[in-house]
Amino acid sequence: MPFTVTMPKLSPTMEEGTIAKWHKKEGDKVESGALLLEVATDKATVEYNALDEGYLKKILVNEGGHAVVNQPIAVFTASANENIEGYQPEGVSPEAPKEPTAAKEEKKERAPETSKQGAPSLQQPAFVPEPPLEKYDFEFPTEISARKAASPLAKKLAKEKGVDLSTVKGTGPHGRVVSRDLDLAQPDQIVAFGRQDLPTAIPGTFEEVPLTPMRKAVGARLQQSKSYIPHFYVRQEIDAEPLFALREQLKEANVKVSVNDFVVRASALALRAHPGVNSGFNSVNQSIIYFKTIDISVAVSVEGGLITPIIRHADFKNLGQISVEVKELAQRAKAGKLDPQEYKGGSFTVSNLGMFGVTEFAAIINPPQAAILAVGGIEECVRMKNGKAAAGKRMILTLSADHRVIDGAEAAKFLKTVQKYLESPAILLI
Repeated sequence: MPFTVTMPKLSPTMEEGTIAKWHKKEGDKVESGALLLEVATDKATVEYNALDEGYLKKILVNEGGHAVVNQPIAVFTASANENIEGYQPEGVSPEAPKEPTAAKEEKKERAPETSKQGAPSLQQPAFVPEPPLEKYDFEFPTEISARKAASPLAKKLAKEKGVDLSTVKGTGPHGRVVSRDLDLAQPDQIVAFGRQDLPTAIPGTFEEVPLTPMRKAVGARLQQSKSYIPHFYVRQEIDAEPLFALREQLKEANVKVSVNDFVVRASALALRAHPGVNSGFNSVNQSIIYFKTIDISVAVSVEGGLITPIIRHADFKNLGQISVEVKELAQRAKAGKLDPQEYKGGSFTVSNLGMFGVTEFAAIINPPQAAILAVGGIEECVRMKNGKAAAGKRMILTLSADHRVIDGAEAAKFLKTVQKYLESPAILLI
């Protein structure tokens, strides 16, 4: 008897998935518990094992295809010779039911809905790209018409050869540019800009790529965060000379720790001193959350999106332990092998773009957390020491905070404590 395999729900927040790989092909016998396929969810690529034994008769969603949770993705049979002709797979339809016209008209007449936070709900405007130009011929910009003339043939040849007529010396009547002048155009110029290839793409040409489940989830969450959370920002410059020197000393002893490891350790100790920043906001209950443990989410860039593995009880771990754990979590995050409990939750986030040479930036809060620390790179600068200018190093930190939960003074005190630790980094080794 035929039976249907549907898209499984592989994470608490998963609504749809992408088939990353089928490990069985049509006609194969599949044992119960055997690896059947890999699914790219909103957070990771997860292996899925068959629950029942059977024969894979038909794949309904191929590799790279999308399916919502409980949508049929394959048809199985109990025996090898069963015919599935006329069999209707069981499961939800991949298309949402169409809304009746009367209901649509009724919606138009309603007043704007309000969210649970009491503010009008926001509907995203339609932002779509302009279509490519229909009629367009590329021409190099020139001032030729303003200062000298050119023959029609010279203009035609200049366009074909990609020559800017403004750089050509004319030998025709009254300095008119003629076709024979084009061959001598570059040698006769003191400054030659060179010939250029003609573009082949029409202006406005574009390619559209569907959002992956991960990118869709990240985009929706951050859009909601930026739309509904009243962000404010506090910036602090750090004297990074001591931090840089200590890190170099540790390298000499073959101890490799990153700048981000120091920042995570400093943030953990600062959160212990300022528990009000180790907080969040429950938008459903309209209440402030005070986290009892310091669990720092570390933003990691992965293919197709972003994920935040968590260093649990970060204030109880030394610099070396934090370094080892961050590396291990980052590797598994990039391989799509994190368990949900390793990235869901957290009380505070550190996001570092310093390794890309970024001087400073402001990050978007990761709800329901109330704050995120953005870390720029260490760069050389000139600092005043003992009344004299001297070479130094600096790093810029920017704290984004939820003003419903954290006040400016509290955010400033927290950031100054982080500064104290990073400018006296030996404390972080204890």
